[in-house]
Amino acid sequence: MKLFQIEEPDGGPADAGAPGAAIGIDACGPLAEVAFAVGGNALVLNDHEGYEQALPVPGVSAGAAAWQEIFEGARMRAERALARPVTDVVVVLAARPDGETARSIREAARRAGLGVLRLVVKQELAEGLPPLLAAAMLAEDLAPRPELDPSRPR
Repeated sequence: MKLFQIEEPDGGPADAGAPGAAIGIDACGPLAEVAFAVGGNALVLNDHEGYEQALPVPGVSAGAAAWQEIFEGARMRAERALARPVTDVVVVLAARPDGETARSIREAARRAGLGVLRLVVKQELAEGLPPLLAAAMLAEDLAPRPELDPSRPR
């Protein structure tokens, strides 16, 4: 039961010092979807009422600027929903990008403040799960673990 939630006015995370979350983005359809997983349980993240933002998926070969918009919107959606920073992503694509396109997508994510853990095509994901949820679970598995980083202060 959710009794009360505090959200920053700009939609940013309530606890900027919290470890960064890893999300999954399904960019196979006309609109990108965003999900997050904890303990192997994934859920779709939707915008809060009144803050809905469509995330139209650009063509795979679109420039970095078009992809950056998707990543910025997905990150904002996730940070509002999770009330914590989002730092990493697994992206599901309809087709395998060539090397230059993959570099452009990774650069767009970096500019939006996200590290790409993996670019995958939906056929590479576990069968029986929607690609979005499988991507979120893969992101959880691949996410850097702050508690395992010896250079990070405790």
